[in-house]
Amino acid sequence: MAIGRIRTPFAEKFGIPRQAGLAPAAIGEVVLTPPFDRDEMVKGLTKFSHIWLIFVFDQAISEGWRPQVRPPRLGGQEKVGVFASRSPHRPNHLGMSVVRLLGLSRQSGGLVLHVAGIDLLDGTPLLDIKPYLPAADSVAEAVDNFLAAPPPPLAVTVHPQVERFCRQYQEESGRALRQLLVECLACDPRPASQRDEREFGMRLWDVNIRFRVRDGQAEAFTCEKLSDCSVYQSGS
Repeated sequence: MAIGRIRTPFAEKFGIPRQAGLAPAAIGEVVLTPPFDRDEMVKGLTKFSHIWLIFVFDQAISEGWRPQVRPPRLGGQEKVGVFASRSPHRPNHLGMSVVRLLGLSRQSGGLVLHVAGIDLLDGTPLLDIKPYLPAADSVAEAVDNFLAAPPPPLAVTVHPQVERFCRQYQEESGRALRQLLVECLACDPRPASQRDEREFGMRLWDVNIRFRVRDGQAEAFTCEKLSDCSVYQSGS
């Protein structure tokens, strides 16, 4: 049973950071809907800096589940069991992410939790919320034999015309587009099988960004606002 929806800058799967927290500028809203938007249900939650979001990979349901998957962080070539991955193609299509809790507000659509570092598709159904407990959830001796350390971030170059667009866009919308696109490109959103110099497009809110990667550096070279598209509006 969904208790709400998660609103994010990511209208498409491509470009979403592959883990929560990699793009702190990815601001989202967790909208709790009746009857789960009661103030007493979140009493004490703001005492925690971070929360767990339990959600459904609803866009992957029609694709079914797979016993083995190819994680992007392993180059997209090596297969592992689905339970040894964070793939959305799971038997119950459940996921979990840790995000920073910025605050709460009451809006027309329900009770809203403002969060940062989100890594989810806009409109993702929310199933539950739990506080993140550093003393219990952070295990100092934990071992990851797949990826001992995250890959180094790409350097990012933003072309002058994109800089101008981002400044104007932030003045009009209040959204930190430049910071978000830099953080997302630094994570190298390209598919593991397409790590070449071709051009790619990435959508953030209602903006399409064109970029390429050369010699370990991502270049954002064009930026345009899309028309006639649904977009998450903060406060709506």
